[in-house]
Amino acid sequence: MFLLDLVDYAGQNISVRRSAGDVNKEDMTVGATAEAAATNGSVAKLGFVSGQGVQEFGWDEDVDDELRLAIEAVTGGELEDEESTDVADAVLLWWREEDGDLVDALVDALTNLADRGFIVLMTPKAGREGHVDASDVEEAALTAGLHTSGTVNACADWAGTRLVAPKSARR
Repeated sequence: MFLLDLVDYAGQNISVRRSAGDVNKEDMTVGATAEAAATNGSVAKLGFVSGQGVQEFGWDEDVDDELRLAIEAVTGGELEDEESTDVADAVLLWWREEDGDLVDALVDALTNLADRGFIVLMTPKAGREGHVDASDVEEAALTAGLHTSGTVNACADWAGTRLVAPKSARR
């Protein structure tokens, strides 16, 4: 006997075919699908949309590759590295406490950012190695001429804070 479950995660109709005695396989499949849908939802909450050019700073082996791939899938292009000189609609900045001066990194990230662009600052979640306090993020953002416009639990180990220029500074 087979059971057919229809699941709708983030507008994707996904069928899971399983036998009545195969519960573990179903749980794994649906769990993985739910995790992918959550990642895609985080990408949208952070403000990424189709057609944006995104420049990435602070990549290291500890970053979340699923989130990076989800951003590329939503925007329709590869992430540009920090050496790029093209104008970017958004910046993805991975930052850990031991990385140095966050204000300097934010100012550097603004270099190629388009008017009305935004920075997504990814920091390790509380309790993880390299965690950055929210008050430190807020202070660095203000010093760099930015303000926070929301934080999202973007993936398992990282939180994303969206940083934008104040409306009065926009043209």
